[in-house]
Amino acid sequence: MGYNGRDGPVAHEPLTVLAALGWGSFAAGSLVLGALLAFARPWSDLQVGLVLAFGAGALISAVSFELADEGIAAGGLGWTAAGLAAGALTYWALDGVIAGRAASGRGRGGRKEGSNAGTALALGAFLDGVPEQVVLGIGIASGNGVGASLLVAIFVSNLPEAIGSARDMHAAGTSRSRILRLWGGVAIVCAAATVIGYLAAEAATGEIRAVIDGFAAGALLVMLIDSMIPEARAGAGRVAGLATTFGFAVAAALSSLS
Repeated sequence: MGYNGRDGPVAHEPLTVLAALGWGSFAAGSLVLGALLAFARPWSDLQVGLVLAFGAGALISAVSFELADEGIAAGGLGWTAAGLAAGALTYWALDGVIAGRAASGRGRGGRKEGSNAGTALALGAFLDGVPEQVVLGIGIASGNGVGASLLVAIFVSNLPEAIGSARDMHAAGTSRSRILRLWGGVAIVCAAATVIGYLAAEAATGEIRAVIDGFAAGALLVMLIDSMIPEARAGAGRVAGLATTFGFAVAAALSSLS
């Protein structure tokens, strides 16, 4: 049985934990792919900024159509709003902890300038990725198939995170093998989060799912404003706005098809 968010439990073709793990691994694997791409060729700030901007637009679409909308449908506006506030405050607080202990400021810009940039950047990717992948697992458990918009948003937003971070870590003297191990570990944790979301959704009421959807939406919105969008604007300049709009349009179109 699954939950369609509108009419309660519905029967659907069973989706195994392995299927959730497979989709989660595909999305999280873009972190390792991004690290490999960072070593395959030089990446300018403009190129990283454009990909960041496109990913930010895709995530804005996912927050709107895959998270907030589905949360309201599953458990109502009140529960979704509660989750939104909890997710925003949690991300804000944990990002502050990372900034205070391992970096010189909030967001990816602060992490890469800190004395322990490698650890700070990996923790930031973990903080960004887990809410996204938990919700991906919830979407798989709903029985309506994989949310193409959210999947693309996660994959695309992970690439510049890993490309830029791996580039910065290598420039600071971290070996390639250590960078790949670090990002591989983050990817494994994020993929596992998809399974956790899948299992939680199977047992969750509509209200709990609304809180989870809202939590992820709140965390991602704070991340977008504090980290992703400023980095995209700094790297790509005014063109970042156009790339963000394009990313939103592509993800919204995929969301309407899924």
